[in-house]
Amino acid sequence: MGLDALGIAGTGLTLHRKWLDAVADNIANANTVTATSGDAFQARYIVAQEGAGTTGAYVSGAALGDAEGILTYDPDNALADADGNVRRPDIDLAEQMGELIMAQRGYQANAAVIDRAKTSYEAALQIGRN
Repeated sequence: MGLDALGIAGTGLTLHRKWLDAVADNIANANTVTATSGDAFQARYIVAQEGAGTTGAYVSGAALGDAEGILTYDPDNALADADGNVRRPDIDLAEQMGELIMAQRGYQANAAVIDRAKTSYEAALQIGRN
């Protein structure tokens, strides 16, 4: 295991942290209501890209969900139009929870790689001292 293990796992930590941030933002705004004259909250999806050679994985951008959203009949809402409709984001909470679990596991796996690499490097230093 070379020193590049730390760098590769570090890029994985960054990628999964940004994925977690996007999923958390999507979940937090799943019930955000807007007027039908405006755009619905657009879910954010992280686009990952592998680095050249063994340099890790990176965020190459973000894809946004549909601004059209879903029209919902809610005549008691202050933002409702004349027909009683409001616009909600097209976010599937079950899908987002699955994404959250995958992002968490990826983060944990990369953190474990860093921890094991650190332990290996410390053992190598001890061998060098003796």
